[in-house]
Order: sequence, then C-alpha cells, then structure tokens
Amino acid sequence: HASPPRPRTPRSPPGSRARTPRGQIGLEAAAMAPGAADRVAIGVCVMEKKVFCSPMEQILERLRAFGEFEIIIFGDKVILEDPIEIWPKCDCLIAFCSSGFPLQKAQAYAALRRPFLVNELEPQYLLHDRRKVYEHLEKYGIPVPNYALVNREYPYQELDHFIEQEDFVEIHGKRFLKPFVEKPANGDDHRIMIYYPNSAGGGMKELFRKVGNRSSEFHPDVRRVRREGSYIYEEFMPTGGTDVKVYTVGPGYAHAEARKSPVVDGVVMRNPDGKEVRYPVLLTPMEKQMARDVCNAFRQMVCGFDLLRCDGRSYVCDVNGWSFVKNSYKYYDDAACIMRKIFLDAKAPHLSSTIPPTLPWKSKAPEGLTRQGSGIIGTFGQSEELRCVVVVIRHGDRTPKQKVKLKVTEEKLLNLMLKYNGGKPRAETKLKSAVQLQDLLDATRQLVPPTRSGQESDSDAEDLEHIEKLRQVKAVLEEGGHFSGIYRKVQLKPLKWIKVPEHNGDGEEDRPIEALMILKYGGVLTHAGRKQAEELGRFFRNNIYPGEGTGLLRLHSTYRHDLKIYSSDEGRVQMSAAAFAKGLLDLEGQLTPILVSLVSKDSSMLDGLEDASIEMDEAKARLHEIIISNAKAKNTNGSVEFPWMVDGAGLPPNASELLPKMATLTKQVTAQVKLLAEGEDEKLALTSSFSRYDQAKALGKTTIDAARIAAGLPCGSESFLLMFARWKKLERDLYNERKDRFDITQIPDVYDSCK
Repeated sequence: HASPPRPRTPRSPPGSRARTPRGQIGLEAAAMAPGAADRVAIGVCVMEKKVFCSPMEQILERLRAFGEFEIIIFGDKVILEDPIEIWPKCDCLIAFCSSGFPLQKAQAYAALRRPFLVNELEPQYLLHDRRKVYEHLEKYGIPVPNYALVNREYPYQELDHFIEQEDFVEIHGKRFLKPFVEKPANGDDHRIMIYYPNSAGGGMKELFRKVGNRSSEFHPDVRRVRREGSYIYEEFMPTGGTDVKVYTVGPGYAHAEARKSPVVDGVVMRNPDGKEVRYPVLLTPMEKQMARDVCNAFRQMVCGFDLLRCDGRSYVCDVNGWSFVKNSYKYYDDAACIMRKIFLDAKAPHLSSTIPPTLPWKSKAPEGLTRQGSGIIGTFGQSEELRCVVVVIRHGDRTPKQKVKLKVTEEKLLNLMLKYNGGKPRAETKLKSAVQLQDLLDATRQLVPPTRSGQESDSDAEDLEHIEKLRQVKAVLEEGGHFSGIYRKVQLKPLKWIKVPEHNGDGEEDRPIEALMILKYGGVLTHAGRKQAEELGRFFRNNIYPGEGTGLLRLHSTYRHDLKIYSSDEGRVQMSAAAFAKGLLDLEGQLTPILVSLVSKDSSMLDGLEDASIEMDEAKARLHEIIISNAKAKNTNGSVEFPWMVDGAGLPPNASELLPKMATLTKQVTAQVKLLAEGEDEKLALTSSFSRYDQAKALGKTTIDAARIAAGLPCGSESFLLMFARWKKLERDLYNERKDRFDITQIPDVYDSCK
C-alpha cells in the first residue's frame, strides 16, 4: 500500500535550516539527488540542541546512507515561530519533548498531516509527572519500588495523613523507615533526596543533574523532609552502588549499561574524553520483558528508563522517553537498522526491510576496546579462572566499651520499663530506639538534682553513689545531641515485686518495685579506626588487583565482579565495613551514604561463636599465672619453630613488677580527670558552642575535631564526667586493694583508654 509519489518541496520554509548540521548532513544535496521523490520522508521535529548531539547525528547519518530516506530537519525557527500549515510534510515523524519544545503544536501538526509517529505524542505528557509514570507502570504490571504519594495543593499545606518522626514518615498509615527516597512529583525537577537513619549517622543526600563531576551532595545536618510541594516517598533500594540504564529501540531491542550510582559518593567517573564511564550489562529475560512492556505501555519506540536491581529482583524507578546511548558504535548500527525497518514497514512495505549483508557505512569500532577475559591456561591446558575472593576483616580501633549497672526503685523508671515491655511485670525491657532513649533521658533529668549539694558528707554514701550513677546515665544519654542506637542501649530487668490489687478489683497482680538498669555505651570506631579501615581497603585494591585502577569498580558495575559486603549489626563493624569499601572502590566523601548503599547488615553472622567461653577462661587464668608468678612459659614442645604458639610469648621479663606501676599510674590519671570533671559544669557554660557534640554527624568524618581539642575538651563526644567514670572503674577493676589482686583482663582496657 505505498502512497503514490507526491511532489516534494525542494526547500523547507525559510529559517527551517537555521543551522547546517555537523558531520555531513547535506540535506539539500540529499533532497535533490536522483530518485529523491521515491524516498520515505522522515521529519525531525526536535529542538536543534537535541538534533545536533552526537548520538542523533550518528544515527541520522546511518539512515541517510541507506539511500531510502530523505531526512528533513525542521529547526528551531520553524518549530517555534512558523504556523504548522507551512511546516514541511513528511511520511514519518520523529518528535519528542525537551526543554522549550511546544508539544501541543507538534500534536496539532501530527493531527493535520497524519505521519507515522516513532514516539507517540500524547503519552509524552505523562513523563512530566512522576505520579502518573508510576501509576501507568503499575497499570501494565511493571514492578515499581514500594511507594506512597503526598499531594499538596499549596506549599507547606498540613496534611492529616502525613506524619514525620525522627526515623520514619507515615503516609495514609503506610510507614517508610529511613533510609527512604523523596522525589518531587514534577518529573522535570531532578532534586531527589535520600534521608538516612540515625543508626547510620543520619543526614540527607541530594541527587541532581550532573554539574561538572558531581551528581550528588551529602548534607549531614538535614533530617527533616521537604514540605513545599507534592512528593513521592519510596523505599530506598540497596543496589550495590550501581544504576542500570536501559535504552529500547522498538519493543524487540534493549541496550543496557551500568554506571556508578550517584547515591554512593556523588563523584562522576569520566573517561579520558570527559564522558561518564558506563559499562554494558546483560539483561535477564524478565528485564527484557520489562523493556518491551515499558516501550508498549508508553507507546515510545525509542525510550530510556532506569532499573534498580535489588535482592535478585528488578524495578523500574523512572521513564525518560526518547534517549540514545552515548559512545556506542554497535548501538548506533543496531538503532539505525531497526529504525529503518520500522520506517519501511510503516510507509514502504513494498521495499525489503531485510538488513543488507554489508552495511552502507564504514563501521568503526572504538579504539582501545578489547574483550575482557581473565582465563589463564593451566598446566594441563584447561582454562582456569579465579572465581571468588573472600575477605574477613575485623573492625578498626574503637573507644573503650563501657557499662553502668545500678539498681533503680524510682517510680518513673519502673513505669518506663512497663511501658516498653507490654506491661509484663516480670519481663525485661531493652531500650534502643531514639524515642525510647529520649523517654529515659527525660525521666533521668527529673531524678538527678541540677547541681551537687554541698552537704554530701552528711548524705548516705549509697544514695550518693546512686545519684552519681544516674548522673552518669544522664551524661551518656545527653552525649551526641541526638540519639543513634548504634552506640547506646539500656536493659531494665525487674528484681523485686509486690502484690497489688488488680485494676478491676479481681485478685492481685505483681508490680515491680526494684529493677536492675544496665547501660552499655562506647565501643565506637575512632578516627584512627576509620583511617585504618580505609587504608586497608586501598592497600587491598592496589595489591590484590594491581594495575586495575578503577577496574575493580568497573567489574563490580558489570555484575561480573559481584561485590557483596556484609557486616554484623554493631556500629563500629558497620562503619569499618563502609570505610574499607571507600578505600577498596576509591570512593569519596562521608561514610553514611556508602554504608547504606553498599553494606548489608547481617545480625546472625556472629551466632554460633559463643561456645569458646570455657577455653577463653582457661587461657586468661593461664596468662594471669604467667604474669603474676613472672615465670617464663615452659616451651612445651621443645621447638621455637612457632614462637607465637608459646604461652605468654612476648611478655616483658619484669611483667609482675610493671603491673603495680600501671595501677599507680592509673590512679594518678583518675585523680587528674576528676579535677577536670569537677570544673566541667562551669567550663561547659563558658564554651557552650562545644557542649553539644553531634556524634552521628561526626561519624563520617576522618579528621579529628580540632575545635574541641583547642577548647580543652576531650576528642569525640565524651564529657569529662564520663571520662572520669571510665578511669575510676579501671582503677577499681585493675587492682583490688582489699584482696591485693590484679585483674589482667583490664590491661587491654587501660591500653584503649590511654589511646
């Protein structure tokens, strides 16, 4: 059903070729060539900025080389100024929306001339509203992330169904725990935010269109979501630090490539030509079906969209409409051949759309591109390949782990225990979340007198110690400015009960009157620990993968080198893992986004390792004996082949004399810190700017906080009161004067505290 040849206008209206395209687009010459009248006319109704970009030029050039098409570029002047009645006529129309493009005008032209549309125009309106995109994807059964909408009619409109708490937002009863993603409903607004939980250090990462070599910025202080417009909130999907971009050309073809996700550190990886580094990836059959569905659902033959790969499943999180792959000659060849078939099938089915055996253009493969293969021919001739590298690392240097135990009888604290254990009088309670710890802090503040009274000598010594311990609990809870559950946890265990009448008067029930409170804190990765982990990661990359440079990240992004990082759920371990990953993958910036993007928490990792306690106790007893008796260990097997196998190897010969010396020094340090702690209340009043130290914010820093040290305050977030409590406990535990006994297990703690 070929349409009869109709006369072609030899020239487009004035101004339609406002600029001659680069790279041999000689349109007049093509139009005047013999047989021009039999060619299929392809109208390119696109803003010039998009026409003259390299991928579009490459593909139009290839289409022209087939000799079956006349390419008519409308140009900005025609599109923006001329009435549609005098726009050039064409058989097929390439038209897509970009900044400043009059979509309505293009629709009117298409209705008037009825050309074949490569990308239909009506559905392009959908792409400007992320809500409609998600709705449309769901309608066609295409998986999208778990999400909810917050629609506001005017900025800062208060909504009953929208609740924001410290670590989550709730929309129509659906709760999104941090980390979550916040996307503007407007598809042209590219400022997407990711909010991180306090347990990972808090803060927010802002993603934006690439500016220079940045694609995101981390804001450690921002914790509240935006309220000036309508937003989509969705679960953050850990994708291992890579994004997959998919480009379709018709429903039967999809090219996919991975790039480093802007979520990780926001630094854009570029090749020597300044182009963003991307690597081809293979799509699974399920993903290929998704590509076909996206293409058909939005009726866009040429269409780009973003895939998130998470836990073995894939989700579409954005549809961009018309987009081409950059710098892939294979893709340009494929796209030109597929588009030729689409045009011929639509407007000249009498012509064969079979691809000619030799392509009418010289295909040039990009230089320096080689097939990757790491097969090594082994001694028996078969190919061998390294399949896997497993690394087990310990966390870096940490602050001393601390514990405060006290018996509490205060009504406020006992009620708090019942509030969080479901009202069970004999059940213990664990307080770990920010809300729970805030509750405990409020209760403790009411129980601790604001200043130490002068009549302390008259007070009961036990009461005094109790108040001091409560003061210590309060100091620990106040440390850091806001809570991050990584560092502090409180257990409340009921110890004594009395019988009280039940509320309804039937019988009696237990009521706790005394509980044991155990507060655990400390054990935080130090600045040195963070640096150690990062440098180990860097060392590992340079030595295990020499000459790879950023190749390791490349392998990771292609899923050939499928890097997975697991950590236990302890804060210092998670942060060590993030710092190691930062060095290993050559990342920049704060650790929080790296932790959330790349590290998987697995609390069961350390299960099954508790069975060594008997052996450990035996080893401690043996070491104690060796140190105290000053006897050098007997070399049991008579061989010094394995010196580390000798009990007590490496101990100084005068170990037993050094112990009392250590105890004396510990006492002296404690006395000095006590003086500092007593003067702390006044000092904090004077240096109020340093009194609140945000521990979560300091997490990602690798530099020591010089300002605090200059102000005469301890490094990190510790107060002198807590420092004194720590040294006092060490002094007490290291040497028991009454029993004249040293506890050698305290030696590593003294070492940690000195550091």
